[in-house]
Amino acid sequence: MRLSDFILKNMESILAEWEIFARSVEAGTKMDRLALRDHAEDILRATVRDMTTAQSDNEQFDKSIGQGADGTGSKHLDEASEVHGVGRVGSGFDLGELVSEYRALRASVIKLWRDTNPNPHATDIDDLTRFHESIDQSLRKAVVGYTGYVDRSRQMFLAILAHDLRNPLNSILLSAEVVSLTATGDPDTIDAAHRITSSVKSIAQMVTDLLDFAGTGVGSAMPLSPAPMDLAKLCRELHGEFQAAHPTCTLSLKTTQSLNGIWDASRIRQVLSNLLGNAFQHGGETCNAKLTVTADGPDVVLAVHNCGTPIPPELLPTIFQPLVQGERRKGKPQRRAGSIGLGLYIAREVVLAHGGTITVQSTKESGTTFTVRLPRKHSAPGG
Repeated sequence: MRLSDFILKNMESILAEWEIFARSVEAGTKMDRLALRDHAEDILRATVRDMTTAQSDNEQFDKSIGQGADGTGSKHLDEASEVHGVGRVGSGFDLGELVSEYRALRASVIKLWRDTNPNPHATDIDDLTRFHESIDQSLRKAVVGYTGYVDRSRQMFLAILAHDLRNPLNSILLSAEVVSLTATGDPDTIDAAHRITSSVKSIAQMVTDLLDFAGTGVGSAMPLSPAPMDLAKLCRELHGEFQAAHPTCTLSLKTTQSLNGIWDASRIRQVLSNLLGNAFQHGGETCNAKLTVTADGPDVVLAVHNCGTPIPPELLPTIFQPLVQGERRKGKPQRRAGSIGLGLYIAREVVLAHGGTITVQSTKESGTTFTVRLPRKHSAPGG
């Protein structure tokens, strides 16, 4: 019996095996029969339709590399599989359990078919190939549906969180500024108001970092709004802000002429703020940091330097990765208070989105220098 005919004839037996496996998953122990079989019959019938649909050599090659085919059978299979993946998120299955569900389905179908088909025929190899291709395609689309739903949920959660946090943060910030302006003659109150203001700004930056991380996702380009700007002017503004916020430290600024270009000003501010914050964080209480910006033909080069404790060599290869930050003590990464380890990652993503590069050098003798090279004219990678 051909495998496609076998699946249709033994649908209930196959679904029973699917149900048994789904119930063995922790999330499945609380599900009823209908939920356990969620879209399983649709997937199997779509699999049969896909297996029995004629396909060209090109279509077969596309399916062999995970690209699926354009036939009606494949489209039905994709639809049922993606919906199933989304459904399993809501049922509490993790991604490994979703994949295992497909492995169990594949194994049970082949075992049942083999038990009733003791004399293999030449066409069996073709049937098995088509079956594996269809199941692989179904699994791929189920994973796409699963991960897509998770990503959308994460972005929605963070967007709601950021929206709900910003209003009270703005109220706290405004109140602290009012206290600072009205508490004349009381240095302790003024100092407390300044600390509140600094802490609120730190929280607001973390919220922004979370939204940037959620909005782009690892490997996605940072959205930009490039426009003509004067980089020297931005650097002077940041120099004043950081020097005022760190009165016990020294930040020297050196710029050359002709530092105009087409960049996203708010994003470039974000890069410099993250790099300068990093320099002050690791430079000690009396940090001496330097910000140098020079013209280099069609590019500008920004360098942020500090003489603090050098970055351990084993951390340099991963310094720009998300959620990796700071020194290692006893093999565990240490993260400073008020940081979630996204600053350098976001700086890199902004620079790459501008078509630039960012590098770091760190030694005990020469200190730590982050160097950013930006084309004067915004150019997205690959553009």
